[in-house]
Amino acid sequence: MGNLLKVLTREIENYPHFFLDFENAQPTEGEREIWNQISAVLQDSESILADLQAYKGAGPEIRDAIQNPNDIQLQEKAWNAVCPLVVRLKRFYEFSIRLEKALQSLLESLTCPPYTPTQHLEREQALAKEFAEILHFTLRFDELKMRNPAIQNDFSYYRRTISRNRINNMHLDIENEVNNEMANRMSLFYAEATPMLKTLSNATMHFVSENKTLPIENTTDCLSTMTSVCKVMLETPEYRSRFTSDETLMFCMRVMVGVIILYDHVHPVGAFCKTSKIDVRTVTNSAFQIRALANDARQNFLLSLSLSLSLSLSFIHHLETGICPRGKTPDWQLSS
Repeated sequence: MGNLLKVLTREIENYPHFFLDFENAQPTEGEREIWNQISAVLQDSESILADLQAYKGAGPEIRDAIQNPNDIQLQEKAWNAVCPLVVRLKRFYEFSIRLEKALQSLLESLTCPPYTPTQHLEREQALAKEFAEILHFTLRFDELKMRNPAIQNDFSYYRRTISRNRINNMHLDIENEVNNEMANRMSLFYAEATPMLKTLSNATMHFVSENKTLPIENTTDCLSTMTSVCKVMLETPEYRSRFTSDETLMFCMRVMVGVIILYDHVHPVGAFCKTSKIDVRTVTNSAFQIRALANDARQNFLLSLSLSLSLSLSFIHHLETGICPRGKTPDWQLSS
């Protein structure tokens, strides 16, 4: 276990006590096949994020076209501006499908008998790192998407124009690339406030429903263990000192938040009740109290937390009613 450090001098409640090397974990021979498959997907993640961050939209062109419906030149200008953007949006959507399949492969590897979830994460650190990288990408993607209303505006304009032309029996070349079925699926994807996180939540639910012989606890315990490991590493100075940059701390925090959401969607009572194996209050507090990060980085994390938790229906229900939607008593309140 070259990269694994046991906690010898400190105990933090009853959490799993090992260091998950998010910076340097390398696959063993037993991990390599799955690791290579996931790596082939993740290698495109940074270019996806860069492309999304650079997405400016066609707002001015669309506005001019709407305000001047009889100006053919402005209509063509808006359409020519929107079409390449829709192709980019299709690329993002198709990547979400690849990510969904990658997550299911990882869950299969990290939950299968005879090992416990803790043993899997401890033995297969390279796969655990890839699981974390998927979650980290997901939260970053959704943050960028939520800050960019141009995405929804561009795609809505595209669909309206396509529908209008279809009524007039016109076929546009872009329909060969983004046909009606694809446009419908993309529309559902981008209608979500946090589409990538929704995709992962659905993938996790699908994994549980498709693997009926696998106890659901194998999946939920894998998620709660990952959360606990992140908490221990954030709270233990000996572990934090092994991180070479603040970016790794942010990585660890984002992963912790993402796993909480997945757990909430899969576990019968959710993540926000007393019977949950995740103590959400102390987990989030451990992130808030990290002082090693610069203030702007901490603010980015708080935004990440609030955006991500907003996806959780049980969290929203709990805030509105004070009652856990699955009939349990809520165990915590998120402080302002």
